[in-house]
Amino acid sequence: MKILVVDDEKDVQILFQQRFRKEIRSKEFAFLFAFSGEEALQKLKELGHETVLILSDINMPGMSGLELLKHIKQEFNQPPPTVMMITAYGDEHNFTTAKNLGADEFLTKPLDFKLLKEKLKTQRYE
Repeated sequence: MKILVVDDEKDVQILFQQRFRKEIRSKEFAFLFAFSGEEALQKLKELGHETVLILSDINMPGMSGLELLKHIKQEFNQPPPTVMMITAYGDEHNFTTAKNLGADEFLTKPLDFKLLKEKLKTQRYE
């Protein structure tokens, strides 16, 4: 499964590579990283329909994760990728807005990698 992680914090890439080392080695998951909403849209265009899951931070400079979510749901809908939104602020407004824009999951920082791994392994996204 290809997973695009979108976060303006560059150390997120190292964190995911460490926490999912076994799954990456066994090719169960392939992680791609974008460090802005704009970069994420560019990668999605290049990949076509290869990405089946997107993990996106909400609070980013420039295009926010919520704006990115809106673009993804409008432009990449055949088939629609699963989108999990991640935020340091588990506030009701962001949650409601993300759900209304079509977010499939809502996670809070700091990420519980054990829970995330379970979600990724138990739910197969096609």
